[in-house]
Formats: sequence, structure tokens, C-alpha cells
Amino acid sequence: MLTTDLATILPRVLIVSRRSLRKNKFVDFVGEYHLDLIVGYGAVPVIVPRVTGVNMLLESFEPIHGVLLCEGEDIDPSLYESETTILSPEELDEIRLLHSSDTTIDKEKDIIELSLAKLCLERNIPYLGICRGSQILNVACGGTLYQDIEKEITKNSPQVKKVSHIDYENYDGHRHLVNIVKNTPLHQWFHDSLEHDKMEIKVNSYHHQGVKRLAQRFKPMAFAPDGLIEGFYDPDSYNPEEGKFIMGLQFHPERMRRLASNASNEFDYPGCPAAYKEFVKAVLAYQKKLNNMLKVENSLKLDKDLEQRRKLIVHSFSLARNIYATGNNFHPSEESDLKPGAEFLESNTALSLQQEKRLKQMGATVRNSSSYMEKMKLNEEREKLARVMMGKMTVEQLSDLALFYHMMEKISSEVLDKKLQDSASLDRSS
Repeated sequence: MLTTDLATILPRVLIVSRRSLRKNKFVDFVGEYHLDLIVGYGAVPVIVPRVTGVNMLLESFEPIHGVLLCEGEDIDPSLYESETTILSPEELDEIRLLHSSDTTIDKEKDIIELSLAKLCLERNIPYLGICRGSQILNVACGGTLYQDIEKEITKNSPQVKKVSHIDYENYDGHRHLVNIVKNTPLHQWFHDSLEHDKMEIKVNSYHHQGVKRLAQRFKPMAFAPDGLIEGFYDPDSYNPEEGKFIMGLQFHPERMRRLASNASNEFDYPGCPAAYKEFVKAVLAYQKKLNNMLKVENSLKLDKDLEQRRKLIVHSFSLARNIYATGNNFHPSEESDLKPGAEFLESNTALSLQQEKRLKQMGATVRNSSSYMEKMKLNEEREKLARVMMGKMTVEQLSDLALFYHMMEKISSEVLDKKLQDSASLDRSS
């Protein structure tokens, strides 16, 4: 198999780079552990560079089968904190001094990543957020963040519950306990590592911010002793086999590795890479679902008679729209051209009085009212049967059906708009 064929087959996971200053020049980078795990489980990482204007070019990265967002600077507080911060100007200055590498706001990265997060939420594209990526996900859904854990949580916590969430002197080796919530993905992944029914593991920690108010759609998966949420997911969007995965982890499981020089690839727990494994599983399933939809789209071809009828209907709509838009009277010879559009609407749509009035304004009339009422009754019976049938379908089947008709609506709208524009141009030129 050619390399280009393999690149076409494997799903694409978008990862936004982080900007850094090196030798007086900006460079973009992504942690290699992320890339290794994505590739190792069968997907292709596509790096979205953090450069001005990329937010306007995100469509160029299609198809998008998954998004992984990770490390970076603090998120602009104005994006999630509407009320005045409880921190004093002196405290904010202390925070900037202590965490200087993180407190430089990168608004361009914020815009790019929030756009991608919202795209995933709209399309149900698999999303894995690590550290900052989990905070982006929460903010995208209306949640808020602590601007500084030390100032807002730790100093008010009892001594036995105090947690150090960042240690610059022991950056990679620092760990703290978290309590895993039962019957969550984290519980499943780390089940074999939990001792004596204790729901505790030790995780790494590189952050001074975290989730304050968790967005309503999410469920916590782990808490630090001081109460900070260390992981969350959307239970309604978690089924990797079906291509569903929306999750945020505050810690870095990809970097939870033993520090011995000859064991850098040995994880603290067997469950550490599970988030990436399940995420890529969801990405593969999502790609398969998307490809099946594209196959349906590409297989839709009209025969000669149907194509001719479609052209007549489009011309009828174009003519009616022009008459309605300009307010001009139509020529009697054009009445026959309006008929295909009117017949199409009669046979496919139950019109409201307002819609019927508008059609009459366009020059189209609803004929044979008795026949039309019979069709409306038939449509009602069909709707009842459809509701009964759909009531027996699973949530996944209904989701796929809705996704398919959403796609068909979009295709029809785009094709119709283009044809209407083409027909209008021909009418003006003739």
C-alpha cells in the first residue's frame, strides 16, 4: 500500500501547537508523547499552527475526525468570568510573577481552540482535552475556572486537604492523590490499580488554574483532596465504539512515567494510556460513520427523467422567487412554468395559511383543494406510523438518522441555492 493511500485511510486528529520564544524567534511545538500515542493507536496527528489567521482557515483542515487539545498558557479570564475577580491587584501581580510562563495570555490560541471545541460539540466529533484542553472544553460549554488555585482554594483548605498542584523544583516527578468517581471511564481504566477498594491513584500536576464551576453537561470523574475537579466527561457523548468521546483530564496521563533512565516508556499505571486508546477508538468509529455518509452522498444520482423534472422545479422556484422579490406581475405565458413548483409543494409539504398566502403572492396557486386535503390526511397517517417506528429505534439509530437527514438538508440547500443562482443568471441574460 502506498503511503498516500495509508494517509487517506487513517483518521485525522487535529492538535493545536503552543507558541514559544527560542533564540529571539517564535517556534510552535506539540509534546511528543501526545503524537506517539495518537500514531501508536492508529490515527494521524495533524498539527494546527498557532499563527494569526488560522481560525479563519479551519475548514481547510477537513475532514476532522478528532481533536486533541493540550498544554498552553492561561485562558483569557474575560472568556469565562463575567463578574469581578475576588483576587486583589497585588495577588494578581504575585501570580504573574510566580507563574510567568503561563500567565501571558495568548488570545489567538484561545480563539482557535475554542472554535475547534465548539465545532466538536456541534458535530459530536471526538474530543480529548488534557490540562489546558480540559479547561477550554469547560469554558466552551459555559463553565468557569479558578484563576489561581493557591489563592482561591489551597489557602482556605484544612491542612489535611491541602494539595500542591504544581512543583517547579520537581516538575515531572511531582504527584498528588486524586479520588476516582465510581462507574466512570477513569474507574474502568484504573480499576486494576486501585488498592483495597480505595478509589485513589496518584497523578502528575503542572497547573495553577482549574475548573471552578463545571458546565452542566459534564460529570466529574476525579477529585483532588482539596475538592478540585481533576477529570470530567459527557456521559451522553461517551461510547468509543460508536464514535462518541467528549472528555477533559486536568492531569497528563501521557507523562505519568517512571523516572528511571531505562524505563521512560513504563507508565505509573497500566491505565495511563487508556484515554488515548479509547479516544482513537472513537476517532476510528467516527471516521467510519462519516465515510458511510459520504458514500451515500456520492451514490445519489438522478436518471435522465428525474434530472429533467428537477430542472423544471428549480426553474419554477427561481421564477416564483423573482416575481415575489420584485413585486412585478408575471406574464401569462409564465403561468405554466410556475405549475411544476406548485405541484411539487402540494405533494411534499403540508402548507400553513401563511405559506399558502406567500405562494399565491408568488403567482403559484394551490389547486384541487379536496385532493390536497386527502393528501394532508395521508401525510398525517404516515407521520403517526413513522413515530411508532422511530419509537422502537435505539438512541444510536435515531442519532444516525438525524445526522443523515441533516446532511441531506445541507446538500439540498447548497445545490438548490446554486441552481437558483444559475437559473436567475440565465433569465437575466436572455
